[in-house]
Amino acid sequence: MANSIDYKRLLNPAQLEAVMTVEGPVLVIAGAGSGKTRTLIYRVARLVETGVEPESILLLTFTRKAAQEMLERASSLADPRCRFVSGGTFHSLANRVLRIHAGHLGFDNTFTILDRSDMEEVIRSLVPQLGILKGALRFPRTSTLANILSKAANLGRRVDDLVSGEYTQFIHCVSELSRLGELYRDYKKTHQMMDYDDLILNFRRLLAENNEVRQALSLQYRYVMVDEYQDTNGIQADIVKWLAHEHRNIMVVGDDSQSIYSFRGANYRNMFDFTATFPEARIIKLEENYRSTQPILTMTNALMEQASEKHTKCLFTKRKDGERPRVVDTRTEPEQAMFVCRYIQEALGRGRSLREFAVLFRAGYHSFELEAELTRQGIRYVKYGGFRFLESAHIKDFLAHLRVAANPDDTLSWIRILRLVRQVGQGRSQAIVKWMKEEGVGPEGVGRWPGMAGKEGGLGKLSGLFRSISSIKGPPRKAVERVMEYYLPILKEKFDDYPRRQKELDQLLPMASRYRSLRSFLDDLIIEPPTSPADMDREQRSEVLTLSTVHSAKGLEWPVVIIIWVAEGRFPIPSSYGNPSDLEEERRLMYVAATRARDQLILCYPGQETAPPWHDQTVARGRGNGLSSFIRDLPSEVVSFESAGWVDISSGRKRPQVRRIPHEIKIQSDGIALSQGDRVTHPAFGPGVISKFVGDDKVEVLFMKAGRKLLHLHYTSLQKT
Repeated sequence: MANSIDYKRLLNPAQLEAVMTVEGPVLVIAGAGSGKTRTLIYRVARLVETGVEPESILLLTFTRKAAQEMLERASSLADPRCRFVSGGTFHSLANRVLRIHAGHLGFDNTFTILDRSDMEEVIRSLVPQLGILKGALRFPRTSTLANILSKAANLGRRVDDLVSGEYTQFIHCVSELSRLGELYRDYKKTHQMMDYDDLILNFRRLLAENNEVRQALSLQYRYVMVDEYQDTNGIQADIVKWLAHEHRNIMVVGDDSQSIYSFRGANYRNMFDFTATFPEARIIKLEENYRSTQPILTMTNALMEQASEKHTKCLFTKRKDGERPRVVDTRTEPEQAMFVCRYIQEALGRGRSLREFAVLFRAGYHSFELEAELTRQGIRYVKYGGFRFLESAHIKDFLAHLRVAANPDDTLSWIRILRLVRQVGQGRSQAIVKWMKEEGVGPEGVGRWPGMAGKEGGLGKLSGLFRSISSIKGPPRKAVERVMEYYLPILKEKFDDYPRRQKELDQLLPMASRYRSLRSFLDDLIIEPPTSPADMDREQRSEVLTLSTVHSAKGLEWPVVIIIWVAEGRFPIPSSYGNPSDLEEERRLMYVAATRARDQLILCYPGQETAPPWHDQTVARGRGNGLSSFIRDLPSEVVSFESAGWVDISSGRKRPQVRRIPHEIKIQSDGIALSQGDRVTHPAFGPGVISKFVGDDKVEVLFMKAGRKLLHLHYTSLQKT
């Protein structure tokens, strides 16, 4: 040993217990920010330090990079031999084992592994065997077929069962999909092939059925550790069980409160079932947090206290100072975007950097309005998860129709929308555009192109759309609705995941309602960011705001985190209301989002917004459209409730003004009770909002037209509105 590690000095008591417990099964429940990775690294070092051969230690992670980084850090602590620890993913281990023992399952050791593109190619070659008549029914695209077969395999479900529950748009062809699954399975066996899912499925089968192989692996790997155990699926949990079946030296590390990947097949119940499989397991809880302030942890502890099933833990930290998480009602979605932008701008003025902020959201399309506002204000950002608003094909398709309606000379948009018409490809679309320019034909006349029948065909329908739009006067919402009617059949034909994309298109309707003209709507919407993040150098890239879905933010942290759309029907999403386990996962997502914050946490919701167009009122009846029940049900003392009003300023733009709740009550001389944040009217200055009270007899009011005024309560007349 080059060095001896002072574990007691470097680790807290719970971490030390986990590191020093080297024999028998151990379940480590590692709260957010509690040093989970550090614990695994020091345990590897401890095992090697006590004389365990590195090759007999197995560290399973979800990425090869994670395993390599842990082992490199363990090596740098004391003993370079830690690099020889067997580290990797479930799939890489399965491949190594199956290459040796595939014969027990009827495969040659030379079997071929199908990657995703190979898998899709095989599936494409099998579809003709289903005998589906062309045009007889809508059949999924190859990529969707691969998704269905893969997910059914990972969840251990029948194809028909999966389709009935999660792919209802293809319920009409469920028998064909089931048959395809059988054909695909037989094809792989005949041609000595395994896809990624088969690797772990066959590995589990080998361990369960072959005692000789199981014992050999137990001799080879005497100590097994598994990271992120809450993200394992049922197949992987079985593999863990069989790997440790002989020696029982198994440590799994995870946090049931951060299990958020059920859509990939992850089963959070694995954290609870571990002690049923290993009744003698020692349970160690890592509860000291090294990331967040105590007020943030107090809120997240209270959030998970509401969970129906959990490993009880109470996160604490030595960082006792800090403000309570703020819950801000911004009234409307545009005001939510403006509140976020103004908050960030003011913080930048106080010396903070853009890289210190992250705005998180449940779904990618929740940030559309914010993205538009950030672009208008020149705030650079990079988005993770979902997609940037203008970079998705269906958004580009949809807006191209509106752009042509606003500017018939927009050739690029013409080419895009013409290629959506049946029997119109690149060549014909260019010919049509050329003909329209030469003949002076407007958009409503495109159906007269002599190269196609026109009136009854796709070009005829396109002509009808533009005739309809040209008759619309005033706000652009009607034009958006007409394009929606025209484009939805195209969307359903073009994309297998059209239900999700349709929800995203629905966001354009309320946005269009806030504009007076189509041109102004498009001008605000169709603005490219000043610089693409991909084009920035490393220094520039660090000076951008992070926008991210919660799923993409897991494992990361920022000094300031703002969570938007913390509202019923958005977070949690409507589809979770009918299934208690789905609703609990939504709660865990909120926990993951909140625990990304180090210093400040702000949760925003537009309290006056109506339910989204797809909101299932029969499922969510009685839940309201306001603040998310996850936050509404918290003890009042763990968060600070606020609301944001607005006043008109010289630019004519809306600008949020924040008021804290509970409000300080003041009594006017005529007996009317006034509160901070009340909307009032003055005989001379008109309507305004009370911003604060000064002393016992003065009030500051922000008037829409007159601006900020300090008024004496005994000599003024204010009426509440």
